[in-house]
Amino acid sequence: MLERRPPPPGSPTAFADGSEADDVPFGALQPSVGIRDWLLGEGARMPNAEEMLTGLAERLIAVGVPVDRASTAIDTLHSEYAGVGRIWTRDGGTTVRLFPHGARSTDAYLNSPFHTVHATGDWLILDLSKTPDDAYAIVPDLKAGGYTHYVVAPLFFTNGTQNGITFATRAPDGFRDDDIAILRFVMPALAAVMEMRVLNKQLDHVLRLYVGDEPHRAILAGDIRRGQVTRIRSAILFADMRDYTRTSADMTPEEAVGLLNVFFDCLVPPIEREGGEVLKYLGDGLLAIFRESGDDLGGAAKGALTAAQHALAALDEANALHQFPVPVAAGIALHHGEAAYGNVGSGSRLDFTVIGRDVNLASRIAQLNRTLGEPLLMSKPFVDFLWGDPIPLGEHRLNGFDEPMAVFRPKFLRPRKSS
Repeated sequence: MLERRPPPPGSPTAFADGSEADDVPFGALQPSVGIRDWLLGEGARMPNAEEMLTGLAERLIAVGVPVDRASTAIDTLHSEYAGVGRIWTRDGGTTVRLFPHGARSTDAYLNSPFHTVHATGDWLILDLSKTPDDAYAIVPDLKAGGYTHYVVAPLFFTNGTQNGITFATRAPDGFRDDDIAILRFVMPALAAVMEMRVLNKQLDHVLRLYVGDEPHRAILAGDIRRGQVTRIRSAILFADMRDYTRTSADMTPEEAVGLLNVFFDCLVPPIEREGGEVLKYLGDGLLAIFRESGDDLGGAAKGALTAAQHALAALDEANALHQFPVPVAAGIALHHGEAAYGNVGSGSRLDFTVIGRDVNLASRIAQLNRTLGEPLLMSKPFVDFLWGDPIPLGEHRLNGFDEPMAVFRPKFLRPRKSS
């Protein structure tokens, strides 16, 4: 049998009106206020949510609430997972679990206590000695862990997302009414702090996902006025797929997106491993930079060349494994110069875009890939930063530029195996 205790009269489950203090036991109100103050102050500023959950549990124990396990389930806006779960135990510390997108996570949620509290809006309080094992999937694990009482509280954020927190105890008598009252008292502050932290995290992730690492930091720092420009000396990598229009002509939009995702899965990981930043996806291509680091001016060029070689090797492997519907090839151009990014647009709609002579030059060199039948080309300013003897392919006129540019191919097109 499931034991559901309604919230105290006048004490809403999701919102605070001040009446939560009425049920806090005499002598525990001041320490409970201290927990709320800690959550709104130091707890809100903690570097990660695991530390905050640990700190909350420790402070509840200090005021006499016998918490032996606490967990949170937070909906999140992330490209790789749908939610984050954190579990603290008195004897094991805090662990983190990521919930993937898809039916498996949805099915697990529908059979969880969180679905119940989100549907009812009420807290769920289980006396585990009276709760059948098949009530929820977690019940047998809680019993096996020696827990006697389990509390699940909904956390409804102002953006409409449904989240939750749980508490469990091994105390023989479970949580007392006074313990539940303290938990209800601190819950509004906890919900507010968690929402603030989650929204900041989501904003940081989404900006980084769509505009790149350094641009997202600039935006969050306040560089959102039209016309602001940042210049970066770097190695520039421009890559695109050969014959994308013809390859995707008979594909559905979903199939074309799948093709591009597999293509970028070959290119992006090598770029990021070598310290590069993808600043822009350009349809079937991308633009990345490798920043100069201090006095090691050759490091950026070496990283860009290594990334390009590994990307081409990854494409070869994907073709060999038939991960594309037809064989796919890429053209990659490497240049060294100045990339500029800034806010371009009109009115209240701006784009954080990449511009500049050297960026345009890199894209023009990429057009030579097809003409010369070469998958990887390097400009003279790029090879000036390299050791070794790349193979010269002559000077070539580039559309929109008056002076011809000497271009080269690497002596070793694929990564050299270490001896």
